[in-house]
Order: sequence, then structure tokens, then C-alpha cells
Amino acid sequence: METRDPTATATARHGRRRFLAGAGIALAGGLGAKLVRDHDEAGRRADVIIARADSYERDLATILADGLAELGLQPSWARGQTILLKPNLVEPSADAPHVTTHPAVVRAAAEVFRDWGAMEVLVADGPGHCRDTDLVLERSALGPVLDDARLRFIDLNYDDTYPASNPLGLTGLRQLHLPETLRRVDRIVSLPKLKTHHWAGVTLSMKNLFGMMPGRVYGWPKNVFHHRGIARSILDIVAAVAPDLAIVDGIIGMEGDGPIMGTPRAAGVLVLGTNPPAVDATATRLMGFDPRRVEYLAMASGRLGPIAERHITQRGESIAALAQPFALLDHPAFPKIR
Repeated sequence: METRDPTATATARHGRRRFLAGAGIALAGGLGAKLVRDHDEAGRRADVIIARADSYERDLATILADGLAELGLQPSWARGQTILLKPNLVEPSADAPHVTTHPAVVRAAAEVFRDWGAMEVLVADGPGHCRDTDLVLERSALGPVLDDARLRFIDLNYDDTYPASNPLGLTGLRQLHLPETLRRVDRIVSLPKLKTHHWAGVTLSMKNLFGMMPGRVYGWPKNVFHHRGIARSILDIVAAVAPDLAIVDGIIGMEGDGPIMGTPRAAGVLVLGTNPPAVDATATRLMGFDPRRVEYLAMASGRLGPIAERHITQRGESIAALAQPFALLDHPAFPKIR
């Protein structure tokens, strides 16, 4: 049972978001919708960890704990905190482990943060395709894991909402309506899948935050943001939500017609970092693509973080050792990102 004052928690979280929003405005000033190249990343640096994990049967909690320690995070990062884990539950099937974040990764992250003294770890998502969340949890095999681990799940599609500032404003929306749950948590962890995407090129920790936006406000599959432009929407959402950590499930990824209709690709990696553009740029390189040719990553460069290799301190396994070319659909409507 939670004992802290929820009003105090919300106030602290809101104050943190005001600070991050101000930083976002400063970064965005005068840039408009122009694609920012990596030579504009002056002063932007980030660390990213690539950890080898060739099976979901491995001791993923130890792998994650070691990676987080190498990233510089200590138990104090989680101690006494309420931590939200946001997996990708787009259109799940237990027979297709390349579509959604694997339950073993969700459970391992929860174990680490509980061992570090978190007050509460909860799991939340707002799936973009299926409105029946119980069905999503059953088909993804996440539901039984949540029950066994006593992890509470919150459906963000139907959560109460509050208006938040849109610090970048690239979509032209003055405010974003965020789930009320975000105001009472202290840490947000994006737990995406390593996948190609037929419109965005790749979908990783930044695109994963589309699932933070409530369907009761923005429709299915978050139609408002598709109409406003996927790349611009990704940046606006990331700046407003301000995730604290990204852990990319690349043990089995997806190539081809992602994010749903693609085929499995065993990549054997977990990618960790506290800066989403740096994490996603590194994961993109592991897939054999140039992040500068992914529109939303090019736009994030300098605004929200670095994407240039020279500005990312990459630890753990090397990109060269684990990179492999993921397939893309050969269709003129799809991004060319090699």
C-alpha cells in the first residue's frame, strides 16, 4: 500500500516536467521544422550501453543491473520511487515474440528496481490497435507474468487526463492531454521492441511513447498524431512525457513490414540509456541503418539529444560486433534509411 501523499508526488513530478519543458523550449528556439544535422549537437552528450543477451531464458535481471551500473545508475535512482514501465503492446500474440516487448524483459526490469528499493513498480500502456486490454495482456502472455510478479497494470487509453504544455509545439497542438498516472510516478522507463516501421523507418524508445497517449482522447491508433505527422508527434510526445530511461528489447527484433507484419530477427541485444535519441540512434545502427536518415531522429538531433556517434559514449558490447542488416520493405512509400 502506497503511503506517500499523492498531492506531494504530483507536485514534485509536475515541477520536474516544468524544468524539462523549459529546456525543450530553449533547444527548439528558432528551429521550426528544419531537420537538425548532427553538427548542431554542440554540448549534447550521452552514454549508451549495449548488452549481449541471446535468449529470454538468460538471467536478464543481472544483465540489466550490470548495464545500469555501467551507465552510472545506482540503487538510489529507484529507492523510494514509483516507477512506471512502459512496454510495447501494439497488437500482441504469444506466438509472435517479435511484435511486443517480451514479458521476461518487463519482469527483469521490475525485479531490478524492486531490489533497488522502489516504493512501487507498475506497468502501463495504451495499446494503439486493440481496445480490449484484457485480451492484449492475455495474448501477449504478459498478463500471467504481471499476476505472478504482483505488478499492477494501468490502461492508459482510459486513464483520467490532465492538460500539459507542449514544449516543442511541432504538431501545432498547444497542449497535450496526458494520463493522470504520469503525475503520480517519479520515473518513466520506456521498454520498446527493436523493430522496423513501415512509416517511421524504425520504432524504438521514442516511438514507443505513442502508447502513452490516451486513445479516449486521440483515437485508435492515435489518429490525431498520425494526421499531425508521425515525426513531429514523436518529438512533441517525448518532450512532454520526459522519460527517464530506455531499455530496448532487441533479443528478438522485427524486420520487414514492421511494426506488426514483419518477421522475427534474432539480434541478441539489450540497449540501455537515459537519453532517448542517443539510445535509438545506437539501436538504429545495430539494425544497419543510418539514424540521420530517420526523420524523427534527425529532428531530435540537438533538440532532445545527440545522435552522432562521436557524441555518444557507447559502452558494453560494440556496435561492430553485433550489428546486422535488418530488411526493409522495398516500396516507394516507405522511408529509405540506409
